[in-house]
Amino acid sequence: MASNLIRRVAFAAIAIPLLVGVVWLGEWWLIAVLMVTAALGTGELFDLAERTGVKPLRDLGRFIAVAVPLVMILLLKVPNRLWFADQWGYLAVLAVLVVIAAAVFTRTPEQRPLASVAVTLLAPIYTAVLPAMAFVTRHAQWGGKSWTGTALVFFPLVVTWVGDSAAMFGGRLLGGAKLAPTISPAKTRAGGIAGVVVGTAIGAVYALLVFPRVDITLAIVPAISLALVLSVIGQIGDLAESLLKREAGVKDSSTLIPGHGGVLDRLDSLYFAIPVAAAGYHLLGVI
Repeated sequence: MASNLIRRVAFAAIAIPLLVGVVWLGEWWLIAVLMVTAALGTGELFDLAERTGVKPLRDLGRFIAVAVPLVMILLLKVPNRLWFADQWGYLAVLAVLVVIAAAVFTRTPEQRPLASVAVTLLAPIYTAVLPAMAFVTRHAQWGGKSWTGTALVFFPLVVTWVGDSAAMFGGRLLGGAKLAPTISPAKTRAGGIAGVVVGTAIGAVYALLVFPRVDITLAIVPAISLALVLSVIGQIGDLAESLLKREAGVKDSSTLIPGHGGVLDRLDSLYFAIPVAAAGYHLLGVI
């Protein structure tokens, strides 16, 4: 456990400053990161599916996943954005039709085409569309090199990361009844409560210390409420990915990241927290 913790800390010490810089620069820098994580995450999800006997349309699914961030930057850069935005729904429908048509010509009834199509479509949504909401938050009102947009993006990240750590250490320290024994036997209810309490508290501190410095007007009560929701939804995201791994019979989605497993393992909570934060900001009038 000690060596694993050291690897986690070492990775975070390098990755977090780099991520701050990428989010601050925004635009193509952020899009590049989203494209890479979408490609890697989609590959990991397809690996899980294949362990259960489902054969996804790998190349097509990965192409769609990588295309999602590109569409996001085009929405920002194309002069007539209103026209392009109107085409987004049609592009999504076209992607569905292409995947189904591809299955018609490449899958037999014995190859579980229904599951193949479902996983091929799920992967881009899960690994590309959901995290791409960070780009929406970052560039809702701010261009490149903005600390305001960066602070908004990092609010759900900080709440989730700190809450996850509190849940892990709290569960080991306090023990007790399991939170979801059939999905993730190591997680406890006490750890879950610790994660929510600490995540909400760090959200309050963040709102008090960071938001005023970057001209974000968000009252403390709404900020705490949003942090509370993110602390809960992040744990649900963690359990959702654990459920997928449990079906596939693996502990980690891959061994890509030292001490963290794969991209899915590192972003599991954020897949849920990032879009919920974006929706919360919109409802609260921040973006």
